[in-house]
Amino acid sequence: MVKQRNFEAWVVWAAMLGLTGCASLGSDSRPTINGVVAVGGPLAAATVTAVDARGRQITVLADSQGIYSINAEGLTTPVLLSAIEAGANTNCRYNATLRARCLSSVLTRMHAGRNVANITPLTDRIVSDVAVSLKYIGPQQLVDSGKTTGITEEAVNVAKRTSLAGFSAALQAAGVTDITHFDPVSTPMQANHQGVDAVLDVVNHNRNYDNPSSESAYTVLTDISFRPIIGLTGSGPYEPLDFNRAKQELAAIKAAKVRVLVVGDSTAATYELGRLPRMGWGQVFEQQFRVEEGVKVLNGARAGRSSKDFYMGGWYQQMARFLRPGDLVLINHGHNDQNCDATKPQRGPADVAGLCSYPNDVNGKLQYPVGKPEMSFQKSLERYIELARAAGATPVLLTPTTRVWNKDRKPGFPVVSQHMTRQNVTQGFAFIGDYSRTVKDTASANAVPLIDLEAKTIAFANAHQEDWKDYWLAISDFKTYPYYATQSAGTFISPDTTHFQQKGAEAVAALVAQGIKETPALKHYAMLLR
Repeated sequence: MVKQRNFEAWVVWAAMLGLTGCASLGSDSRPTINGVVAVGGPLAAATVTAVDARGRQITVLADSQGIYSINAEGLTTPVLLSAIEAGANTNCRYNATLRARCLSSVLTRMHAGRNVANITPLTDRIVSDVAVSLKYIGPQQLVDSGKTTGITEEAVNVAKRTSLAGFSAALQAAGVTDITHFDPVSTPMQANHQGVDAVLDVVNHNRNYDNPSSESAYTVLTDISFRPIIGLTGSGPYEPLDFNRAKQELAAIKAAKVRVLVVGDSTAATYELGRLPRMGWGQVFEQQFRVEEGVKVLNGARAGRSSKDFYMGGWYQQMARFLRPGDLVLINHGHNDQNCDATKPQRGPADVAGLCSYPNDVNGKLQYPVGKPEMSFQKSLERYIELARAAGATPVLLTPTTRVWNKDRKPGFPVVSQHMTRQNVTQGFAFIGDYSRTVKDTASANAVPLIDLEAKTIAFANAHQEDWKDYWLAISDFKTYPYYATQSAGTFISPDTTHFQQKGAEAVAALVAQGIKETPALKHYAMLLR
């Protein structure tokens, strides 16, 4: 038996024997909770807090390998664990400021001796499923409640089984041989890019955004190329992770001669298989480049996000860790920055707090509430310009894609520009202005290349008045695409005038490529295109 060894050595030993923390080790019978905070490598020096069924809290720091240990004497299960990345920022919940990287886990049984409780993106989704079942918005609200009331072993086990249904094949491909007895929480692991941690290497983790409150919501997991694994809803089945494909794509990202980062919203995003044929233009943009040129597109665009909370919510950072000198950053926001109507039922104030940024006025002057320059759309866009340049990359601004709306702001033709706010006595906009014009102002003020994608998509829509529903989302085949049988938009009778299906995504991707070719400052990148 292992007695006075450090925990890291014990983890290696236990992993070799396939132990899952179900037996007391050594002569010391005092209960401890030990584990690793891992995200594809360690979350070094993370702050780890345990909360038990009676509300007792204990906080410790993980070491440089993400390993932590808690004296669990007196703790009563279930024990809820949370981890916050090292640094001064401890905000896990609100998008008005930058959110920290935060994870959670849960331990439902505890015995004398060592009890393993890892804290990873996989365990965070397990806690997320449990939290949603208890009517919390997401895992952080459950953590912040300071109690574990309502958490049952049955609910945790259901969430674990759901997780394994989506990850078991990937875990086996990564070398986890005893998948029958594998438990994301209690199976010993190391943050060493092997086994379970190799799977975490090719998984992006974040927490979604709750529209009515503007707080972080349920856990979202995507593969390394931002294909959703889970996140369409707050609970339910997973779309299985293809580990070998994701591993190859991670290697391609690292080896690429040029990486193209897409910063954007739902019009560019990559979607779940269950939402096919809905696609964002960023999902198919890599097809525009010649294979032999070694270009890799990182499409981190996320549905519902504005330029402000795409950064505050941590979506940009998922891509930016791969950013290198010479890379290209395409910045395509504007749709959701328009959510500035404070009188909007249910979510008006939350939209203003979490999503809204204000356009420039007709003279190009920045507009924002006193003392809140971060609420300027131009300032928000400039953040990405500064970050790209600091990394030696080339930023490019794109105006937002058009909605298929006429001058009366209704579906129809001819399509005209719609990315603006119009003040009146019934609307709660603090400032009015044109978002597309503001993108152009920002490009001019910062000497950044501009692609007027709104103008290009307006011209495209007006040239396709007879068959526009072949490009924007308008589904009639519910047998092939059953998801849309229950949707209020995206059908042939009620088409989605904002989002695209595959043919439209490919057409818009081609328009972006055309814009690169037309821009002298982007000549180097134009030479990489088909």
